[in-house]
Amino acid sequence: MGPQTTFQQLLLQHASQRPQAPAMREKEYGIWQTLTWSALAQMVEQLACGLHQAGLQRGEHMVVVGANRPRLYATMLAVQSLGAIPIPLYQDAAAPECVYPLNNAEVRFAFAEDQEQVDKLLEARAQCPQLAHIYFDDPRGLRNYSEPGLQALDVLQDSGKAYAAAHPGFFSNAVASIRPGDVAAMFFTSGTTGNPKGVVHTHDSLLNRARAGAVFDQLTSDEDVLAYMPPAWIGQNIFSYAQWLACGYVVNCPESSATSSIDLKEIGPTYYFAPPRVFEGMLTTVMIRMEDAGALKRNMFHYFMRVAQKVGPALMDGLPVSAADRALYALGNVLVYGPLRNTLGFSRVRVAYTAGEAIGPDLFTFYRSIGINLKQLYGSTETAVFVCLQPDNQARADTVGVPCEGVEIKVADNGEILVKSPGLLKEYYKNPGATAEVLTADGWYHTSDAGFIDAHGHLKIIDRVKDVGRIKGGAFDAAMFAPKYVENKLKFFSHIKEVVAYGDGREKVCVFINIDFEAVGNWAERRNLPYAGYTDLAQKPEVYQLIKDCVEKVNADLSADALLAGSQISRFLVLHKELDADDGELTRTNKVRRGFIAEKYQVLVDALYEGKTSQFIETQVKFEDGRTGSVSATLRIEDARTFAPVKAAA
Repeated sequence: MGPQTTFQQLLLQHASQRPQAPAMREKEYGIWQTLTWSALAQMVEQLACGLHQAGLQRGEHMVVVGANRPRLYATMLAVQSLGAIPIPLYQDAAAPECVYPLNNAEVRFAFAEDQEQVDKLLEARAQCPQLAHIYFDDPRGLRNYSEPGLQALDVLQDSGKAYAAAHPGFFSNAVASIRPGDVAAMFFTSGTTGNPKGVVHTHDSLLNRARAGAVFDQLTSDEDVLAYMPPAWIGQNIFSYAQWLACGYVVNCPESSATSSIDLKEIGPTYYFAPPRVFEGMLTTVMIRMEDAGALKRNMFHYFMRVAQKVGPALMDGLPVSAADRALYALGNVLVYGPLRNTLGFSRVRVAYTAGEAIGPDLFTFYRSIGINLKQLYGSTETAVFVCLQPDNQARADTVGVPCEGVEIKVADNGEILVKSPGLLKEYYKNPGATAEVLTADGWYHTSDAGFIDAHGHLKIIDRVKDVGRIKGGAFDAAMFAPKYVENKLKFFSHIKEVVAYGDGREKVCVFINIDFEAVGNWAERRNLPYAGYTDLAQKPEVYQLIKDCVEKVNADLSADALLAGSQISRFLVLHKELDADDGELTRTNKVRRGFIAEKYQVLVDALYEGKTSQFIETQVKFEDGRTGSVSATLRIEDARTFAPVKAAA
């Protein structure tokens, strides 16, 4: 994929060829500030010189923790310029979660965005005595701190500026000494089953995949991207760092997570990436607003949405559409779809991607039907994201696309997907055992995902290999059980936020459900149904009926699936609290920790399988300020109707 190069060489290339072109924008105090490529290169040089003076060595690791900010990106580039390795950590991780990565990678240097992140690192330092230098970007609240080794990034930059003036060739020589095969970054996995693993990537593995994705979607330097996902997540890193440097487009950093939807509208990105839950959240907000609109507006919306569902995907895929349907869709575009795309901030989007979890067919169709080119991709931290991509006119909800350039895929006898790609990890840091488990001697990577290649050459993912189980006993004895598949099907309903499914080795499938508080709250208010908070709303008989309808729709759907008809849900309950990463129930990337939840809520699992109709539970919860409390409730348990499998016609 193109000539081998490094991130730093690409930075200097943009700075010399298009010095005044915008590289990044940052919103501060409500105003967008632009940073040009030449200003960025200068900032990187000064920070690199400052870090060199402070003693950062080639091959060393430096932690960066914070939201997307130009100075965080510049620090990462500066670290790489010295042959050192940046490690982005999740900004919402608690201090104890930072201890393992800091000690595992023997980290002496860290960048912290603001007071919150500084406090976290100082707390972790008690168990990480080697952490000597912490540089902060935002000085608010830090004036009276006198911790050893704590310094403003401005001070570091000023000392680097003086060093660069005294040693004019230092930076360019440092950059020239970096090779494409050198380690460029390390990302820690979410650690669902034990300690997180450090995934080691080179300049070449990250940039090769960044270019493969850019060529596939014809990305140019004219794109506008909004960087609002955590930098610690490799998806964000590829879209807003590796592809940014490979293509030279503009990365826009929102003011805060609270303003990101306003900032999205202001920027109007051309290239956009979000996990399914963001798209779900946007659709839920639209639907809530529509329900609150007047009758005329509401009826017009629903009428044209029916037109869109019928005509939009066909137009997107370049299929023939009658003149009358085209005219009706064009009218809908003026009255509904155009204003809706504008409201969502998608008026300029050329390509939008989702990944991380499966996306619901209804959700997928909704966005494509209103003229947004939403597609799915498949990949992981270990594959530098891009393994499969969907061509523009072949985007389907139930597949993740075709292998992209340079990728080979094969399916093992147990259904596991194996991948060969230039974007594979170099290794797991200091963990040769784990590396040998996933990388074969002849270069195949074990993804741990179960799936198959369909008749059109598209990859279809069913679930994690280890999670695919069998029903034992009952009406569906020996049938396949795929928990994630069932969970995702339920999450496609706007009233359901999270699901945990159980059934492996048991005679039936039972699920825990989290309602979407905003969507169900709005639904309840329109029906004059009073409630005192999440726990109260979740247990309302009317809410149970609403959720039951969703469960039975999924069952009807599953009964038509020859492979997974046995995964129909027999019983369910609505949890009394929202599952939360702070309580250990979700990973930092919001994936369900199914085993942990089963242990924590064992009494509820037993009640579901023992045929009880209710169960009392008291749960300890952690508040944002670190205090703990408890939530208790008597939960209803409901049976759901299951359907006889529909035999496919021979």
